[in-house]
Amino acid sequence: MSQLEELLGRIEPADPEWEAKAWARLHDQIRPRDALGELERGAARLAAMKRSLSLDLSRKIIFVMAGDHGVAADGVSAYPQEVTAQMVFSFTRGWASINVLARHAGAAVRVVDCGIVSEIPREWDVIRRKIGCGTASIARGPAMSRREAEEGLLLGAGLAEDAVRKEGFQLIGTGDMGIGNTTPSAAIACAFGGHSPAGLTGRGTGIDDAGHARKVAVIETALKVNRPDPKDPVDVLAKVGGYEIAALAGAVLGAAAAKTPVICDGLIATAGALVACRLSPASAGYLFLSHESTEPGHLAMCEMIGLRPLLNLHMRLGEGTGTALAMNIVDASAKLLVECKTFAEAGVTDTGH
Repeated sequence: MSQLEELLGRIEPADPEWEAKAWARLHDQIRPRDALGELERGAARLAAMKRSLSLDLSRKIIFVMAGDHGVAADGVSAYPQEVTAQMVFSFTRGWASINVLARHAGAAVRVVDCGIVSEIPREWDVIRRKIGCGTASIARGPAMSRREAEEGLLLGAGLAEDAVRKEGFQLIGTGDMGIGNTTPSAAIACAFGGHSPAGLTGRGTGIDDAGHARKVAVIETALKVNRPDPKDPVDVLAKVGGYEIAALAGAVLGAAAAKTPVICDGLIATAGALVACRLSPASAGYLFLSHESTEPGHLAMCEMIGLRPLLNLHMRLGEGTGTALAMNIVDASAKLLVECKTFAEAGVTDTGH
């Protein structure tokens, strides 16, 4: 049995009996039934994940997976590839959007070098797990080998499981950094859904019309050249994915194996989550989608996963920014289940609402 098969074998579905227990309590709390909508649904899902009505999500962590993409050389991004490492430096200094929003959510941020082209200086506070120095261009062949794809999956899974089992984190989040990574993400969505790239390809960092047409053509070529097999998620990941996308997928699998909720960010993180859910459908039971990205491929992936995003703030940054915001919502769901009194506990008359 391979390490990946062993990981997948340890993922158990969320427990419907605990979800039913949570709904019984939620429906008996001092408010009209279902008055808090998605907050109540989230609370019930959390109980099913944790097999408990005593929820505590106070210890939160966001992994920002970083990697470079050979397809960046094909003119699919408005920014040069060196921006990946420059932004990683900003993350380590606490200057970037993800740092601000993670501090607001009370979440730790850890940046992971999954495959940045440049070498990261020793003094930067980065987890150094480089699989390769950037992927190959998906327009000319596979992004990576199957072995590398599995290595990325195990990398992300190991980080998530260790965060839970060794450090006591109770809520995992994912984010990304990688110039050009909206291109492989859109390719993954097309590969799994059978969609046309023209309908699912967005403007990423803000490319113009000519750049967008070039990006669509690159994805069309990548799908034609590589012929990723939608029935084989690792094949899709290896052929049109990225090192950081592999680690993002792995983090979802690792959190699920540890029976811990995981929140993913927008387009790129959701591409990873989609790979994870195709490898292990049960992992979707531990997953929250943070927000609906303005990238057109994102909602298609959410629909393939079968979950609705918690927020729609017209965001498209990445980094884990949507994750950080959604952590406040998911934590609120947990506190609602635990702290709100029932009619009997509060001595309030229940009118049969």
